[in-house]
Amino acid sequence: MIKVEDLRKTYRAGLVEVPALRGVSFEIDRREYVAIVGPSGSGKSTLMHLLGCLDVPTAGRYIFDGVEVSTLGEDELARVRNRKIGFVFQGFHLLPRLTALENVELPLVYRGVDATTRRERARRALEMVGLGARVQHYPNELSGGEQQRVAIARAMVGEPILLLADEPTGNLDSRTGAEVLDLFQGINDAGCTVIMVTHDLTAASRAKRILRIRDGLLEGDERV
Repeated sequence: MIKVEDLRKTYRAGLVEVPALRGVSFEIDRREYVAIVGPSGSGKSTLMHLLGCLDVPTAGRYIFDGVEVSTLGEDELARVRNRKIGFVFQGFHLLPRLTALENVELPLVYRGVDATTRRERARRALEMVGLGARVQHYPNELSGGEQQRVAIARAMVGEPILLLADEPTGNLDSRTGAEVLDLFQGINDAGCTVIMVTHDLTAASRAKRILRIRDGLLEGDERV
């Protein structure tokens, strides 16, 4: 489903060029569960942004679901993100004035799905993550673990083929983090490809494959 060939990303800081990725190549099949690990500054977050169509590479090719997305424009990238990719971030990124149900509905609003359908799908997504009784609660009425569950429901409500998670357990205690990782396992078992970016080797060990990034290069590719 994913094919990366000599992917490079260079940022400019004034007149100075800073290489974040220096030629990374790999393939990921459908239904895989992959962890991308590496120290701070290794380039793993840059790689996640490229895989999620949030940024474009300086050089190299990125083919996602049969389309070379490295050549797409902003509008086309936005359509790919909205219809094929779900995102879960360390900071949850829930809108504080919206209920859990309304937060989960948002991706469907952008798709133009009618109100009745999107509310039903959002409710089902929240039930999937164990929050069927908390749909009308606001983020400040939920624990950190519950907020992350809402974020996972929001990521999955559009039925993406790829779930991208950036340090998803970083703000959670170990028990709650393990529960979130159990949800990812269930999502992967149901057929969704999961890619998790993390520096936590305990979290990474829950994946079936680990890609190790260091200094902008692929240092290792291990099947767990």
